[in-house]
Formats: sequence, C-alpha cells, structure tokens
Amino acid sequence: MPAGEFAAAHVPLAAPQGPLRVYHLGHSLVGRDMPAMLAQLAPEGHDYASQLGWGTSLRAHWLGPDEVAGFAEENASPAFRPVREAIGSGAYDALILTEMLELRDAIKWQGSGNYLAEWARLGRLARPDLRVYLYETWHQLDDKAGWLQRIDGDAVSLWQDEVMRRAMAAEGVGTIYRIPGGPVLAAVARAAEAGELPGVSSREDLFARTPEGAVDPIHVGDLGNYVVALTHYAVLYQRSPEGLPAQLTRADGSPAQAFDPRAAARVQQLVWQFVSSDPLTGIGP
Repeated sequence: MPAGEFAAAHVPLAAPQGPLRVYHLGHSLVGRDMPAMLAQLAPEGHDYASQLGWGTSLRAHWLGPDEVAGFAEENASPAFRPVREAIGSGAYDALILTEMLELRDAIKWQGSGNYLAEWARLGRLARPDLRVYLYETWHQLDDKAGWLQRIDGDAVSLWQDEVMRRAMAAEGVGTIYRIPGGPVLAAVARAAEAGELPGVSSREDLFARTPEGAVDPIHVGDLGNYVVALTHYAVLYQRSPEGLPAQLTRADGSPAQAFDPRAAARVQQLVWQFVSSDPLTGIGP
C-alpha cells in the first residue's frame, strides 16, 4: 500500500460512548496484568479476553494451539478465551494484535504482514465494524543497536511499513490502527532520565526483576504495565488519562507498585500528548 494511501486510510474513529469489549492476542508483552489494569482504568462495564503464548507470533496463533509455546501455562487464566471462538462470535468491539520479537525475524520468517491481515480479515467477517489495532511493543533493553534507537527507528520502517502497510494492502482487511506501547514507554523513560518523574530515574525502573534481582531486559514491571495500560486506554477510549488513579491492582488482586502521584500526573500527560498527536491511533483533532 502506498504511503499516501496508508495515511489517508487512517480517518479518525468515533469516540466510544460506553464501555468496550476488547480481545487481546499476543504474548507476555500483553501479559495478564496490563489488560487487568486497563479494565480498572476503563469505564464500568469494560470487558476483555485474551489468548497468549511465550513469544508467540501471529502466524503461530493462526496455526493453532499446538504451535503456541506455553499455551497451557499462559492461558491458565479467567481471561482466556480461544481466539477463533472469540473473534467468530462478533462479540468484541476491538481486536488488539501484536507480533513476536525479534521483529525483523518475525517479518522475515513468520509473515508478519500476511498474518496481521489474516486476523483482521477474520475479525471483520464476523463483525464488519470491528476496530482492529496493532499493539506496537519494544525490544530488549540490552539491544546492541540501543533500546531507544530501536523503538524510534522501527516505528516507521518495520511496524508501519513492513507490517501495517503490507497487511492493509490485502483485500478485505480495512484499516488497522496503532497502539504505540513502545514509543510511549520510550517517552516516559526519557522523562524519567531527564529528572521529570519523582521517584523514577531510569528506564530500568519501568521493568520487572528476575528471581535473582537483576533487571528483566524485556518484560515490564508494574510501572511499565501502568504506562502501557494508560496508552491502551487513551487510544481505545479516545480520552485523556489525566486524573485517572495511580494505584491499581495486578490480575491476581494484589496491589501493584505505583508511581508517586506527581510522577503519575506527568506520565498521564505524556501518554495523552503522544497518542493524541499520532494520526495512526484513530484519535481525531
């Protein structure tokens, strides 16, 4: 799909007038806690389901559970609903898809654009007005090319040009919108490292810890999940997250680590500044 046609296809969506039913398809960068946090931020009545795996590609999900590593473990959750059953029901207002990492490998070997198209097309067969989103994630903190550099550089060259544009060029796919999880996480990391977020001083503060206490280089912790949940909220509901609660719980009901209230207010502001200025999110002027 030519760049101009791709840009023109992203007309603003009408803002939802009530709670949404949302389906998440992906892996551990979706996880259990982020969708649970999103549900706490969203209007009452928000509902969600998911299918996850260990680093699972869109192709593996398409081929079926036998191709999804960690299928039993990752889906031992009340949120699980088999993806084809869920999408085929037409019961969901929004379908959120993400791709495995390393993204370059996924594009080369897993047909990312083709399988993004397949899932979008399948969803719209059951629900023509389905809102389809690609959840853009991030790479490892220790990526040799640089974590921020990969997020900045991949946004257009890989996520948009190699995945979204290729998918939207296929017949019957329609417009796929963007949830810029990685880019917003990068913006928050930059703010932390610039001294703008009391109590948070580095990108590592947004990430989880291994059982040995080291920084997990790919999985975010509670603070990172909160940032990504705010990003999903702002895109899906087309509302500023400013003023939303900072203290939430994880999927298991335990209290999540929270930003200092002053930092939370700045994070919420950053999220809205980013997503509301991105035409690929579907948010109108």
